[in-house]
Amino acid sequence: MKHQLSIVILCACISNASSQYYLRGVVHDENGRGLYNVHLRLRSKGNYPYYTGNTGGFGIPVSAATDTLFLDFEGFESLKCPVETGKFQSVTLKMLSVTQKLYKHRLISITRDKQDAQHAGIFYNGGESYSTFAENGFVAAKEFPRTGFSVNVDRASYSNVRRFLNIDARVPTDAVRIEEMLNYFSFPNLNSHKKEQAFTCQTQLTSCPWNSNTQLLFINLQAPYISFNDVPPTNLIFLIDVSGSMDQANRLPLLKTAFKQLVDNLRMQDTVAIVVYGGGVSIALQPTSGAEKIIIKEAIEKLEADGETPGEQAINTAYALAERSFNRNANNRVILATDGDFNIGQTSEKQLEEIVGRHRQSGIFLTCIGVGMGNYKDSKLEALAKWGNGNFAYLDNAHEAEKVLITEFSKTMYAVATDCYASVAFNASQVKRYRLIGFDNKTDAIKDTASQLEGGEVGTGHSLMAVFEIETTQKDSLGGTDWRDIIADITLRYAQPGQTPPHSQNFLVANNYVPMGQANANVKFATSVVMFGEFLRKSDYAASYTLNDISILANSALDRHEYSQIEFIDMVERAKKIYAGGKKKKEDE
Repeated sequence: MKHQLSIVILCACISNASSQYYLRGVVHDENGRGLYNVHLRLRSKGNYPYYTGNTGGFGIPVSAATDTLFLDFEGFESLKCPVETGKFQSVTLKMLSVTQKLYKHRLISITRDKQDAQHAGIFYNGGESYSTFAENGFVAAKEFPRTGFSVNVDRASYSNVRRFLNIDARVPTDAVRIEEMLNYFSFPNLNSHKKEQAFTCQTQLTSCPWNSNTQLLFINLQAPYISFNDVPPTNLIFLIDVSGSMDQANRLPLLKTAFKQLVDNLRMQDTVAIVVYGGGVSIALQPTSGAEKIIIKEAIEKLEADGETPGEQAINTAYALAERSFNRNANNRVILATDGDFNIGQTSEKQLEEIVGRHRQSGIFLTCIGVGMGNYKDSKLEALAKWGNGNFAYLDNAHEAEKVLITEFSKTMYAVATDCYASVAFNASQVKRYRLIGFDNKTDAIKDTASQLEGGEVGTGHSLMAVFEIETTQKDSLGGTDWRDIIADITLRYAQPGQTPPHSQNFLVANNYVPMGQANANVKFATSVVMFGEFLRKSDYAASYTLNDISILANSALDRHEYSQIEFIDMVERAKKIYAGGKKKKEDE
């Protein structure tokens, strides 16, 4: 009996020594809206992270009557407040100003002497953040004949859109970047050959499905192709986020699987080093030959998620390692893989861009790979990739990881052109006005009169499709094949990696009009992608067609051997069910 009583007393003591209290509360913004996935930390719990739920609520078992609560959330002021753990806590976070500019803003497209000033900022979808964009409108060709756009391989927006639709959720409008949706597909230039040493260009003018008074001009640029065996040595630094927020199946485990598959494609002359950050920063693997696949894979397999996210220190460490192993004749690249939730050190877009910008001219490229949901920071990774002379992808599943890091490894990781952009000069005698579809600029960059067109990185063999909607000076559609009747001329400017003199190529755009029904499959399918993107962005230009119209057009051009095209049609069908109740009201600014 005494023995049993001792056990009861001991259990009571243990219970009293542990969770005597349960701290409950809610975190909201200044408008009273609950904030999802706010990072919480209690002084008594050290660095162990907690997060708010869908409506901003939280509950944490604690052992003391009083404690100190630390709150961090992207785009809001950090907060430290004493709490009585037995009382319900209602905490308000204040949003930060997002109007500060870093050096000169970089534009993804530009029309000389035309700047539209609109509200600037970052759009928050729960704990996720997206840069706000201003849609390109029509421009008078007589007044502003020249425009330009960046050429790159970024395609993160498409897989992120797919992620929302796959969970039966509406897509945040600022998550939709039409040029990246087009980039996701391979639209091979029918005029090019794999051994071309320069860019090739194919153009097509066709009818516009949503406006009988305008036409669509397609510009298909294809980069020179280099076979994998001819690619110079590749020095890779895997910079992997192993913080606590990465401890989910679609984050660190997905990345580990993807990087181990990538290792299988490495050659003896390639090298890999691994820098990890989570609670601290460490070098998990010094530069190692691609021939040592077992060693590299074992280092990847050992990675575990825990701790906070010291992004600043991690980026500096990775670049320092890349500089020590730098090979002038190699492809030197840092691959940053994260959900973008930096919460230790310099964490704003401005601060992180400044860090990466210091290495901009070093010859070290930066590829950003985003994962996760709920606290995914699209705005940060997009900015880092652009400032790091690199590219940007989002992995929503294992298939996408295989596409980015295995199937299209050379296109993603080996650049044949940097600072690449196209300048288009329209013939005002043929074209009355035009608008560039996609390539929309961040609204704060548009307001900055010192903004400059930002060139992009282009991988071997990559094809980019750009689309203009134009209104001609004639009542009828342009037609004929007379090359003397030029709609526009295109100047492509770029630099080759490691070479200082810039290169340029010129292409003429002829009035080769054909109706949409007679256009080739690439043009038809690309049109359906454009229409889908504008529908999801709630564009005014999408008011005259439906998702069913998009589905019919896409099916008319479907290549049943292309999995990505079949999947696109499935995405449109999913969207039909999600948006069946009509277009969602515009989110509160």
